[in-house]
Amino acid sequence: MSTAQLTLIDTPIGAISLTANHRALTHIRFLGDTPQDPTTLEDEHHPVLDLAARELAAYLGGQYHDFTVPLEPQGTPFQQLVWQALKAIPWGETRSYGEIAQAIGQPTAARAVGMANHKNPLPIVIPCHRVIGADGKLTGYNGGMTIKEQLLALEQAQYSMALI
Repeated sequence: MSTAQLTLIDTPIGAISLTANHRALTHIRFLGDTPQDPTTLEDEHHPVLDLAARELAAYLGGQYHDFTVPLEPQGTPFQQLVWQALKAIPWGETRSYGEIAQAIGQPTAARAVGMANHKNPLPIVIPCHRVIGADGKLTGYNGGMTIKEQLLALEQAQYSMALI
């Protein structure tokens, strides 16, 4: 059994906590607008947390969109399948819950996809913010709708620049 490590980082979208075991990132949590003192518990320099913090800072700064930090989200086989499909959504694009259900070979499972999306322990890195309603409207997000809108706007701006 490994001990979880935690660090808190301040970002342009608010404070975020990152949790990792000795191998991989396991959780990202939005803490809101309250500034936090960056801290790491147990290990002052944890390579996984250091890498995750650097990659998230670069992503949120519009300079990065391919995460390399190792991930270890815990979930049911169905949730894992959905999360893999989320990772396949290209940067700067969106998909509906129904499209994700189709992609995993379960076309009637849009609601279950929504629940798996809600349970995603690694938002941003497993990009559940890229999932929208069938009507093209934004739907709920663990970090709140404002953060979802900010993440999508960041990606759209960078995506548009890449096309020029």
